[in-house]
Amino acid sequence: MKQVLRKGLKDIVVDEVPDPTVIPHHVLLKPFASLISSGTETASIHTEGLIRGVAENPSHIRKVWDVMKVNGPVRTVAEVRAKLQEYAVLGYAGAGIVVERHPTVKDIELGQRVAYGGEGTGHAETILAGQNLVAPIPDAVSHEQACFTTLGSIALNAVRISEVGVGDVVAVIGLGLVGQLVAQLARIQGAVVIATDLRPERTELAGTLGADHVIAGGDVEQQVAAITKGRGADCVIVAAAAHSSAPCHLALRLCRDRGRIVVVGAVEMSFPWNDMYLKEIKLFMARAYGPGSYDPSYEKQGRDYPEAYVRWTENRNMQEFLRLLAERRVNVDALVSHTFPLQDAEKAYQTIMAPGSTSLAVLLKYPAASAAQSSPNYAPTRKVMVNTGSNGATLRVGLVGAGNLARWAHLPIIQNTPGTRLHAVHSMSGARGKNYAVRFGAAYCTTEYEQMLGDPEIDMILIVSRNQHHASQALSALNAGKHVFLEKPMALTEEECRSLIDAVESSGKLLTVGFNRRFAPDYVAVKRALHGRQSPAVINCRVNSPGISGSYWMADPSIGGAILGEACHFTDLFYWLLESEFTSVAAASLPRGTSEPIGENNIAATFTFEDGSIANLTYCTIGTKTSGGERLEVFSPGISMITEDFKYLQKRGSRRTTSKRWWADKGYTEQMTGFLRDVRSGGRAAVDVVDGARATLACIRLLDAVRRGTAVDIDLKALLAANGRTSYAMGAD
Repeated sequence: MKQVLRKGLKDIVVDEVPDPTVIPHHVLLKPFASLISSGTETASIHTEGLIRGVAENPSHIRKVWDVMKVNGPVRTVAEVRAKLQEYAVLGYAGAGIVVERHPTVKDIELGQRVAYGGEGTGHAETILAGQNLVAPIPDAVSHEQACFTTLGSIALNAVRISEVGVGDVVAVIGLGLVGQLVAQLARIQGAVVIATDLRPERTELAGTLGADHVIAGGDVEQQVAAITKGRGADCVIVAAAAHSSAPCHLALRLCRDRGRIVVVGAVEMSFPWNDMYLKEIKLFMARAYGPGSYDPSYEKQGRDYPEAYVRWTENRNMQEFLRLLAERRVNVDALVSHTFPLQDAEKAYQTIMAPGSTSLAVLLKYPAASAAQSSPNYAPTRKVMVNTGSNGATLRVGLVGAGNLARWAHLPIIQNTPGTRLHAVHSMSGARGKNYAVRFGAAYCTTEYEQMLGDPEIDMILIVSRNQHHASQALSALNAGKHVFLEKPMALTEEECRSLIDAVESSGKLLTVGFNRRFAPDYVAVKRALHGRQSPAVINCRVNSPGISGSYWMADPSIGGAILGEACHFTDLFYWLLESEFTSVAAASLPRGTSEPIGENNIAATFTFEDGSIANLTYCTIGTKTSGGERLEVFSPGISMITEDFKYLQKRGSRRTTSKRWWADKGYTEQMTGFLRDVRSGGRAAVDVVDGARATLACIRLLDAVRRGTAVDIDLKALLAANGRTSYAMGAD
C-alpha cells in the first residue's frame, strides 16, 4: 500500500509499505478521504532544518547526551544520522469503509462507512484502527465531512469541560481548526461567543460560521470589556498554538472574577500567581477526544467505560459530533481550502504550510477505496521488497520486532559480521519495518510473520518483540526449521518453557536467550574470580529501573511486568556466577493492587542454592534516573567484588584493584557473534533453552513467594521431568 510519511525532519514522501494486519479489538479500513490539519500535524515538520528543530525543543539535546553516556559517541552519532533519514507516520483523522475486522470486534460490520482517529493511523491506503476509535457515519454525512470527526471530538471535549451554558460569554483564543469548531459548538450550547485571532481572515471565517463577536488583534481586552459591560468572559477557551505563554496571559486578562480557563491548544502555560489568586480562576486542561484518550486499555484493548459512570467517552464524542454534522448544526465544508489525491501529498503539505497560507484544512482523496467498496474481496500486500542481492551471505537472519534494542545492539552486529545478512524485517508498523529494512540492507519487510516462517532462505530468526509474544513466536520459528535468537524473557509460564524445550529437542535447531550479562567483561571478571571456590558465596544485587512505570507496557504485571520481563536477567546471572542450582526463594514487595507504584515490580528477594550460597535481589522501579542502574556485590572467602552499570569494577583481596571505562560494554557483540558461529558450526549454544527455563522458573517462584508470604521451592528438575528429561544438557536422556 502507499502511505504518506515524513522522511527525516521535513521531507514528505509517499512510499510503498506493507499493509497492516488486523489485531485484537481493531479493524482494517480503506479510507475515502483523510484530513491534514494546519495545527498539531504540521508542527512535527521542521522545514527550517535541524538547528531550528532543536531550538524549538531543547530537550532533544539532553536526550542525546543521556544516550551518549550509556552507548558512547560513535553509536550515538550513527543513530542521530539515521534518525535524519527515518520515516515517521503522519495523520490521525479520516473516513472510509471497513474491509476486515478481528473476531473480537462485534459491533462494527464489514462494508460499513466509519470515521477513524488515533495517533499513528496516518494517511495510507489501508488503516488499522481500534474499535473505540471508529464511529459509524450517518447517511447524511459525506466522507469528506466525516474526516473532521477527530478534531470535532477534541473541540467537543473542550466545550464539555468548560461547562458553558445558555447566556455564558465564551471567548475563544486561536481560530485554527479546533478553535473554529469550538466556537461553533459553544454557540450550540447557547453561549455568546467572542472569537479572536491575530489573523483577520480567520476571524472573518468565524463570523460567517456564527460567532457573535469577532476580534482580529487590536485591544482585545478593551473590546471584550465593552461586550461584557466590564465583567469579562465567563469562560476563555485557549485553542491557540504558541511557544510563548502570551495566549494564557491574555486568557487571564479576559476572564471575569471566578471565571474559567480551558486550555486545549499546545501553548506554554505560565500564569501570574497573584492575578490567578485575586480572580480565583478555575483552570482546566482538555485532553484530546475525552475520557479514554491515551488509555491503552480503552484505545488498544477495546475496553469501554460504563455509560452510567462516564457518559461522554472518546468514542461517544465522535458519534455525537457526527450526529451534529448530520443535522447540519456544524459547518465543516467552509474549513476546507484544497483537496489533493494521495500521490500529491507533498503538494498538499506545501499548500497548508506555505508562508502566508490561509488554509486551515486540506483533504487527501483515495481512489482505491471506491474499488474496495464495490468488491468484497480485500487482497492486502503484506510483503514489500526493498533490496536485491545477497552480499554473498551464507547465513540469513529474519528480524521480528523493530524496536530500539535491535537497532542499537543486534542489527549493527549482524551487519558487521562477514557472511551474515539481515534478510527480512517483520513489524506491525509497515513504516517502521521499512525503515529497518532500508537501513540494514534487508531484502524485504513484512507485517505478516508467516512470510518469514515460510521463507527457505532464512536460517535464523531474531525475536525482539514484546515479552508476551516471545514464546509463541519462538515456537513457530523452531517448528519452521529456523534457529532462534530470542531476547529475554524466553517465556512467561512453565507451560511455555516446556513447549520450547520440546521444540528445540524435536527440531534439532538452536535456541539462545539474550542473557548478555554472561558476556559483559565486568561480569566475566567476577565469574573468573569465583571459579574454583570451595565454600558458599553471598551476592547482593540492586537494580533501579525507573523507566518501567506508568503506562509503559513492560510495567504491566499481566504480561510479566518488570520481574518476569527484566529480573530474569539477574536470576540467570546468579546461576551462571555460582554454577549452582536454585533451591528456594523468599520475597516481599511493595503493596500490590495499586496503579502506581506497582507493587509486583518492586521487590526484595533472597534466593538459596544447592551449594549453600545465597543471593539477594532488590528490584525497584520507583528510583530516579540519576541513580545507578544496577550494582552487584559478591563476597566469597578472601574475595569481594563490586561492579556497577557495566563501567566500574573493583576487586578486593590481598590488594585492591579498580577498573573503569567511559562507555558501558554490555556483552551484546560477544553473545551475538558467538551464537552466529554456533549456528554455522552446529555447535551448542552458550545459553540454551534450559537456561531460559531456569531463569523464568526462578522469577515465577519469586512472584509466588510474594503472594504467599513464605519461602517457595524452586525445582528445575521437576519442570524438566514433565518433558521426560533427567539431565540439564540438551541432547542427553
